[in-house]
Amino acid sequence: MAATRMISIVGKKDAGKTTLVVALASELVRRKFRVMTIKHGTHAADWDQRGKDTWRHRHEGKAERVVLEAPGERVVWERRELESDPISLARRYLDGAEMVLVEGFTDHALPKIETYRQACGPDPIWSSERPDAEQWVGMVTDNAKFRAPFPVFRFSDTAWLVTLANIAWDRALILPP
Repeated sequence: MAATRMISIVGKKDAGKTTLVVALASELVRRKFRVMTIKHGTHAADWDQRGKDTWRHRHEGKAERVVLEAPGERVVWERRELESDPISLARRYLDGAEMVLVEGFTDHALPKIETYRQACGPDPIWSSERPDAEQWVGMVTDNAKFRAPFPVFRFSDTAWLVTLANIAWDRALILPP
């Protein structure tokens, strides 16, 4: 089994993080890699519906963990007092992944590719003044004037996805077994 690689896609709200995660995942799957993802949420997940059996297990029964097994998919709801870090989550839930694309978790020690749109704010998250600035390995932006000490791609470019997928693979954190 190949070692698991991890890279984080970061950016401000509505900057295109999910779109980039989906595009990178699709490109890496096309290359026959086993890709899995982790999404950081800023609010409680609301995937269950009031009154449904799994909702009742969690809310009325106060179950710590509920697993829903259905044809073709499995969902796990788990009560947690504290957030876990993405490496712990990958080790616990994503066994066998060759690449884990992490959406968010900006403050965790993972290599990062940022999506930066000027409409989301005047500056990206990355700054040369950040103590973790060396974790950035790439950026996709609509700011034609933006420069950085790592590869910067424009949303308007046509061929950046293949190159960015190569960068993601090559610069990802490799988890020790």
